[in-house]
Amino acid sequence: MEYTYIAPCLFGLESILSGELKRLDAGNVRASDGKVEFTGDLSMLARANLNLRTAERVLIKLGEFDAHTFTELFDGVRALPFEEFIGRQDAFPVKGYSIHSALHSIPDCQKIIKKAAVERLKETYGINWFEETGPVHQIQFSILKDRATILLDTSGAGLHKRGYRKNANEAPIKETLAAGMLDLAFVKKDSQLIDPFCGSGTILIEGALRALNIPAGIGRTFAAEKWASVPARIWKEERARGLDLVRRDAKFMAFGSDIDHNAFELTLDNARKAGVAERIRVRTRDVKEFTVPETPSIVVTNPPYGERLLDTETARAIEKTMGKVFRRGTTGYYIISPDEEFESYFGRKANKTRRLYNGMLRCNFYMFYGDRPPRTDR
Repeated sequence: MEYTYIAPCLFGLESILSGELKRLDAGNVRASDGKVEFTGDLSMLARANLNLRTAERVLIKLGEFDAHTFTELFDGVRALPFEEFIGRQDAFPVKGYSIHSALHSIPDCQKIIKKAAVERLKETYGINWFEETGPVHQIQFSILKDRATILLDTSGAGLHKRGYRKNANEAPIKETLAAGMLDLAFVKKDSQLIDPFCGSGTILIEGALRALNIPAGIGRTFAAEKWASVPARIWKEERARGLDLVRRDAKFMAFGSDIDHNAFELTLDNARKAGVAERIRVRTRDVKEFTVPETPSIVVTNPPYGERLLDTETARAIEKTMGKVFRRGTTGYYIISPDEEFESYFGRKANKTRRLYNGMLRCNFYMFYGDRPPRTDR
């Protein structure tokens, strides 16, 4: 049976996520602001959770309808096939949001949706009380301009939580954003990746996972793994499929440095947890000491800046230093920053910029190509 899914993502990553889904053979891929909708069977549910690098989670879209009143909301929810996924002992909490809609009270919407789901399941199972002691089936709702969408969360913890980053330095970059940046930088299986502000190693580790084609979620579990409605064999088959596609012959290597001596151990510890420690080298070094490698390389980095760790004056002094040491040549430089004047302090215009969001912070991703244009093949 085919289902409709929604994968939310950080703003700016919609086209990248769409590309990921198409490569996974998802059907009817359609992007809109902050999310991508697609279709597939239950195997696609598991495949998407295990493999997507830029999605925040994978949701089953149960239905969509207009809801100007609580009666319309109740009737619309009650008509949805919750019993296809929720068993008589399963838990089904409700959460969501409402924007620019007549039904603006979130607690009241939660109560109505919960009541409607209970009434539907009471009729299906012929019982009046639900213990909700079984696996969690999180119901999510969004009401935007009086249009209600009802979903089931299959992921549980957000997909950015890969399972390897137990330890992090201050203000680490989100794994899903790092993955999107690496896609835009065309990191491939034979790339040499460098991050001179590596922190806890997120960019380096995500680069290694991408280059080796290791499934992003292979080291964690998902909410729907506990659901009786999704056969265990599907998860087993999709995990095996993902591991079969790992590029063990990849020549990829990553090199990180940071002025913070704690970054050395943080990065290596996280890389070991991710299973890519042999592909990563780290050392303590100020960016002033950066030298352009002889081998064509890709620098992808998230330098400290005013809104995050430093005052603006200090952050811009670092930008000037980067402009001096990140010399032109066969190395490409890919830098995320919220500073709209970054190019001025860096000392040259980027070949291309892309608007991205680091959490709620609006940033630009500045792309400075090397002498050799980036290859777009994978």
